[in-house]
Amino acid sequence: MFDSYIENTLQYNPEKCINCLRCTQVCPHGVFAEGKDHAELVKPTACMECGACALNCPVQAIEVESGVGCAWAMIGAALRGKDMDSAECGCGDGAGNCCGGKC
Repeated sequence: MFDSYIENTLQYNPEKCINCLRCTQVCPHGVFAEGKDHAELVKPTACMECGACALNCPVQAIEVESGVGCAWAMIGAALRGKDMDSAECGCGDGAGNCCGGKC
């Protein structure tokens, strides 16, 4: 089964980045962090593919199929009879939030 928190559609091109840090401000999972010359991709597997980073990047340094990961986590939880607040919602390490719910 496709694990959207291990494999995702997030693509980042740091050479295009102008270090505006919008991605660090809008990402709900802390996927990006401030770097010296450009934003750093620090937790790529935490990406839930919400698309906020890509939508807010003024130079299109980030691409992601928005909505894919969050929707997959919700479907997977429903198929397993779990809710999004359970520890098995699909967040990988279980330390973050899934689509607004605690993992």
